[in-house]
Amino acid sequence: MNWRNTIRENGLHLSWFVALTATLGSLYFSEILHYIPCKLCWYQRILMYPLVIILGIAAVRKERHMYIYALPMSIWGAGISLYHYLMQKTSWFTSGAQACGPIPCDVDYVNYFGFITIPFMALTAFVIIAVLQILMWAAERK
Repeated sequence: MNWRNTIRENGLHLSWFVALTATLGSLYFSEILHYIPCKLCWYQRILMYPLVIILGIAAVRKERHMYIYALPMSIWGAGISLYHYLMQKTSWFTSGAQACGPIPCDVDYVNYFGFITIPFMALTAFVIIAVLQILMWAAERK
């Protein structure tokens, strides 16, 4: 079995699993641990939550052209997550952190190993989904 068949058979399921894990993780942080999301966190959620439904339905129906919809959402989400992460970890975008609303966007609720924050986790999920969608696109193109 070559990589094209592997991606065709499992790409949607893997993408859905990543989106589901990210969604459940964000709900855990906000609903169980009571971390209040900032404005950028909400934008990331707006792009991640529908991916669970879209990719789940596509995986069940085996619609392999779902990258047309999932790839732009994951790229936009990765961009917002990267901006949010840079806002937290560098001094490049600190002026925008206070403009996020009642919860500043540079608040670190989670900081594992000194670099893993909530925006970093979201960035990782969006990048994995984007890479899987690009691989599915390449597998379909021949």
